Amino acid sequence: QVQLVESGGGLVQAGGSLRLSCAASGGRFPIERMGWYRQGPENERVLVAHITSNNDINYGDSVKGRFTISRDGAKNTVFLQMNSLKTEDTGVYFCNAKVGSMVLWDYWGQGTLVTVSS
Repeated sequence: QVQLVESGGGLVQAGGSLRLSCAASGGRFPIERMGWYRQGPENERVLVAHITSNNDINYGDSVKGRFTISRDGAKNTVFLQMNSLKTEDTGVYFCNAKVGSMVLWDYWGQGTLVTVSS
């Protein structure tokens, strides 16, 4: 089993910055991809950003140019630097890891709350 531990959420004013971290531990298989999703109003999880083991990166449209994802492969940790935060960025952010090789399993963190005030 892979455990994901998130940190870095909190309250910030619009225009401010926050940095989220997610550290993965446990498991016997390689981590193919790690990323962040935000929970939407109907409890769906919407992509914020993800990064692969080859450092291929994908961002959700709403955060392009404002958020930056990076990783420390040696520590199985992914970071999300969030700048120019907007009130609509408010929500619970979940760390995700896709683990395996031929078959990928999904693992999720417990979620961290980001609140952006106006």
